Amino acid sequence: MKKNSKKYILVLIATLFTISQYGCNKTLNLKPADQINDPAFFKTPADFKTFANQYYGYLKNFTTLLGVTDAPHSDGRSDLTGGGGSFGAGTNSVPATEAGQGNAGNWTTDYARIRATNYLLSKATSYADQAGIAQFVAEAKFFRAYVYFDLLQQYGGVPIVTTLLDPTSPELYGARATRDAVADLIISDLQAAIPALPTSIAANSADYGRVTQMAAQSFLSRVCLYEGTWQKFRSGDATRYNGLLDKAITASNAVIASNQYALFGTPASNALGGNSTILGDSAQKYLFILENPKSNPAGVTKAANHEYVLAVRYDDVIKVAGVNISRSARNGTGVNRKFANMFLCTDGLPIEKSPLFQGYQTYTSEYQNRDSRMRYTIKVPYQYYWFGLLNGRVNWTNDAADRATAEQVVRPAGYGGQKWISERPVADKFESEDYPVIRYAEVLLNYAEAVYERNGTISDADLNKSLNLVRLRVNNAMPPLSNSFAGMNGLDMRTEIRRERAIELFDEDFRFDDIKRWHSAAIDLVSNIGGTAYGNLAEFVSPWPLGTKYTGTQAQLGPDPINPVPTNPKDANGCLITDQTARQFSEKNYLYPIPAQQISLNPKLVQNPGW
Repeated sequence: MKKNSKKYILVLIATLFTISQYGCNKTLNLKPADQINDPAFFKTPADFKTFANQYYGYLKNFTTLLGVTDAPHSDGRSDLTGGGGSFGAGTNSVPATEAGQGNAGNWTTDYARIRATNYLLSKATSYADQAGIAQFVAEAKFFRAYVYFDLLQQYGGVPIVTTLLDPTSPELYGARATRDAVADLIISDLQAAIPALPTSIAANSADYGRVTQMAAQSFLSRVCLYEGTWQKFRSGDATRYNGLLDKAITASNAVIASNQYALFGTPASNALGGNSTILGDSAQKYLFILENPKSNPAGVTKAANHEYVLAVRYDDVIKVAGVNISRSARNGTGVNRKFANMFLCTDGLPIEKSPLFQGYQTYTSEYQNRDSRMRYTIKVPYQYYWFGLLNGRVNWTNDAADRATAEQVVRPAGYGGQKWISERPVADKFESEDYPVIRYAEVLLNYAEAVYERNGTISDADLNKSLNLVRLRVNNAMPPLSNSFAGMNGLDMRTEIRRERAIELFDEDFRFDDIKRWHSAAIDLVSNIGGTAYGNLAEFVSPWPLGTKYTGTQAQLGPDPINPVPTNPKDANGCLITDQTARQFSEKNYLYPIPAQQISLNPKLVQNPGW
């Protein structure tokens, strides 16, 4: 056992200079790892910078978003898209090996990345010019925190390694640290990194895309909100979780107060440069497919985007390798009825409360009088849509020539998402939109939720500086969310805060982790997966993931050549069932099982409870 364990660890050590092939930005001047010779390296600050470049390959990107590699945080495992697969259903099992099912390889990958950050930090301790390398030391700490947060979300408490190890180090066979200890390390690394990172980086700088102070503050708000609510909804220590929520508030407020960012398509964004308001409501759509080649009706370029706080950057030379964004998104993002029902009506009320809701009688009735984000997130039947090479737009005028290259949307059993789908005529895998690792909308929503969960209430002033900016970006006529509006209409503030998060961050891989930290899988993933969990109509509640309403609607009474007759089974309310997998998500499923091979190598790890 010991001999085999050491042999296995040597393999891990050999991954020291592993660099991801995805998400690399040419402006970061990445140097192939096998060209780095340690004795001749780390002589100048430029050497530290070159070594730190590899960390940017760790950032989430389109490859993980679309599931080409395992995506442990994927929205596809949640209640809003498809059936959630085995992970959302709670039927996944313990992977036997690192090459096994699901998330098995993530453990090894993350620890190889942690070693790479520790390597730079160890070399920095003896370097004479500390000021010259301070930024790159800070980047190493940021990315060590970034990777440990990935481990924390997946497994809970894990072994903490902050120094370089060799095959004889006893730490290789150490026990797992507590969850609190891992969270404290993440927070400590981020807080230590922030002062040494640049306050901002000019858009025309060769270093644009590197981590800044506000990117680290934004990530700190994400971490502290996650861990604070994880503890709160499991009856943790109030002093502990309130302290974490305080940190989330402080960090997100620092980003807001910096005035460096604004939601795309708003006057505040224009004030920072670029004319994104010319896109009107469609800014909600074009934000996610913004390329410098013409990709929208107004020819707005990335220079007008001041919403992305940290992004994996692509351009006409460094294209999105390995994945066809438009086709993968077009074919792979099926939306459940639950998500469609979440969108408010234009009067700011849920569909079960609003007199403006037009029901499901026709193919398009449910889209009328709704939050504008609905029609820019979900494809509306009978409308025309374009997607890349085969169906790229001609002139963005929606005239006959333009429509000749489009497809007219059919109404399948479920709803079709349209986020990430480029409209310009671009060859497969040649899209160049950036991937938002952190965007300002998330920071605003982090602030609102952290304030509410910390205090049990949130003032109208705090709502107006955060959540309402997101809510009203493309809904100028919708009433803002306020305490009086919620009270008059019998709305629950926590529910409305969570609704905004689900709608705005859809298909950006937050939902599954949000359900876990809220400890709400019994409602969201099991007993009410077909409903909204945001209303009280009996029709919304179902043990199955549901698609569109069928019985008694145009789909049943007046089928046409564009919309084929579905063959799905139907629930008692005549809604199409998209997945009949038995739901058994239980307490153990809130954490992933540690791969069995890792416990065989180090029995002190101990498997997560229930596995």
